[in-house]
Amino acid sequence: MHYQNERTHGCRVSDSWTYRGLKTVVLENELVRVIVLADKGADIYSFVHKPSDTEFMWRTPWGVRNPALSVPPTGDPGSVWLDFYEGGWQTAVPHGGYPDTVAGAEMGLHGDVNTIPWDAVVIADSTELVSVRFSAKSVRTPFAIEKTLTLRSGSSMLQLDETLTNEGEEPQDAVWLEHIAIGPPFLSGDTRLYVPDCTILSHPAGIDPNSKLAPGHEGPWPMAPLAAGGKTDFSHIPPPEDRSLDMAYMTGMAEGWYALHNPATGVGWAVAYPADVFKYLWFWRNFAGGFGYPWYGRCYNLGLEPCTSFHNGGLRQAQENGTALHVQAGESVSVTIQAGAFSGAGEVRRVSPDGVVEF
Repeated sequence: MHYQNERTHGCRVSDSWTYRGLKTVVLENELVRVIVLADKGADIYSFVHKPSDTEFMWRTPWGVRNPALSVPPTGDPGSVWLDFYEGGWQTAVPHGGYPDTVAGAEMGLHGDVNTIPWDAVVIADSTELVSVRFSAKSVRTPFAIEKTLTLRSGSSMLQLDETLTNEGEEPQDAVWLEHIAIGPPFLSGDTRLYVPDCTILSHPAGIDPNSKLAPGHEGPWPMAPLAAGGKTDFSHIPPPEDRSLDMAYMTGMAEGWYALHNPATGVGWAVAYPADVFKYLWFWRNFAGGFGYPWYGRCYNLGLEPCTSFHNGGLRQAQENGTALHVQAGESVSVTIQAGAFSGAGEVRRVSPDGVVEF
């Protein structure tokens, strides 16, 4: 937008930026700043709480890489995604999970709309409210995806209105995953996790030599058994010294929400989402235990990722266990997600569907 009103107060938005050659959109108000890489999946690369100078989004050590400037050194469908994974928040659809081939289409890790450019249009721009609509079409399936990001004056919550549409003339299945990765310094051994009453599911098998959870567990929140004996409390985030790498899942929630709170700083991160669509909350526990490509022991983060399906074996796995999202020809599925910062003291009791955090 060449003639955009460049305000210095209230809500602000600009789609006139590039970062490492990628079109980038910035939304901000008095409390938060959100940076979106439009040319790379419309990924939310940065989400900063201004009063406390807290960045919630985890950054990979290799950072943002522009796919237009390099040729992947391998055709491996997992490595191609990881080579360009910068951290932050990806919308992974129609295939969340490990690579596989479905309906004759080879699907890479978490592919494929978060590896392609999205169109971006500013649709609201005032001191009270800014809104940007991002849209893309899957390369290997007939799905179209649209998400509108809205920020209101005085609010530290970002609203995402997302719609997935099957433009094909036959039914399609999908795994829809909101791949949100949180990192330090907000994330630490002081951080606490709050979710509604739910069932914990550990991955059917260990995903790494440093996996600590007992595989195939199903039981009530918050305790989960360890493979070596004893239990771990999921509400307490381990420090980097834990050196573990695991996958787990939460399901059976009456409401879809979670909150991470660091009592040492009083700052928190909360997400509210529709539990009737995202029936599982994936819990990627990368507590400095990943060695070898691409982690090499240097990554301390977690992922708390609303998902339609179980587990991260990919779309074929979800089809086989009956948890894939089934979308008829011409049908659309829409969701609203609230995500952002909060501050306060005490235990979180609930995050309402409109993003209000209750202590």
